Amino acid sequence: MGNGTATTDLDAALEKYRVELTGYCYRMLGSSFEAEDAVQDTLIRAWRGYEKFEGRSSLRSWLYRIATNVCLDMLSAGNKRARPMDLTESTPLAQAALSPRPDNTWLEPMPDARVLPSLEDPAEAAVAKESVRLAFMAALQNLPPKQRAVLILREVLAWKASEVAELLGTSVASVNSALQRARATLAERDEQGSDAAVSDPLDEEQQRLLERYVAAFEGYDMTALTALLHEDAIMTMPPFDLWLTGAADMTGFMTTIGASCAGSRLVPVQANGLPGFAHYKPDPEAGGFTPWAVQVLEISGGRITGLHCFLDTKRWFPLFGLPLHLEGKTDQIEQGD
Repeated sequence: MGNGTATTDLDAALEKYRVELTGYCYRMLGSSFEAEDAVQDTLIRAWRGYEKFEGRSSLRSWLYRIATNVCLDMLSAGNKRARPMDLTESTPLAQAALSPRPDNTWLEPMPDARVLPSLEDPAEAAVAKESVRLAFMAALQNLPPKQRAVLILREVLAWKASEVAELLGTSVASVNSALQRARATLAERDEQGSDAAVSDPLDEEQQRLLERYVAAFEGYDMTALTALLHEDAIMTMPPFDLWLTGAADMTGFMTTIGASCAGSRLVPVQANGLPGFAHYKPDPEAGGFTPWAVQVLEISGGRITGLHCFLDTKRWFPLFGLPLHLEGKTDQIEQGD
């Protein structure tokens, strides 16, 4: 009975850290599924090695040390995740071709609930959301793994330099040097990032923008959609490396190659600290609607600046807890082109 109770207590103590550890591993690895695998490995190692845990640090610090080692091992192969615009130039619509790349190429989306623990301090919550947004995640992937760990622990999780040094088995001077280099690398890439500015919760203007977007997209009203897009808005569609710039090419794609999405339905989701939607398109064979993409939107200044459509629905919809079929009529009349 005593051992059983102790085991249950240890399981509960470890499980308490799952969400924040998943957020840490996700920032390190850029992959939803690899992050969850890394956390599971971390908790198993902790459970098996708990008898050797001497309590010289907190349980939380010990778990982060294990998670860091797991992530560094996984990153030793050198693969780094990217967005389409990190790999190729923007393609004009007239030259658009859907060329897929392997899954391990891409920065992956993640539901907020799996990586953002509940925080009472609004400022801390805002930092946490900013640190999983796609542009910041993509910038992190350009840092060497240990610099990445230092930056996340110091800047996102607010650890002291001495705590990071102890975790990594190095000196405070080395940690400070790594942080300085990491900051410099991120500053160099800042102009390539997103200026997405989404308040938490959404302010009235942002909420109205999303409502207008849903109406325009579900009505496939390209005139209305154009009015919502920033002049330099981009659209990406992993696993394809194609990405488009500007309302004309984006709406042109939707009415040509993407014409089968007319009459779609959008279901709200929260992903990467940003508003998003599960996109279901009409299913001509089974009726109702079939999964097509998880959309993550970047918005700024009252306009949509980024529309990122992750198309591997067999992976993403279960991750987000979304159904693989929606009932409903699919006879909505296409509006505009």
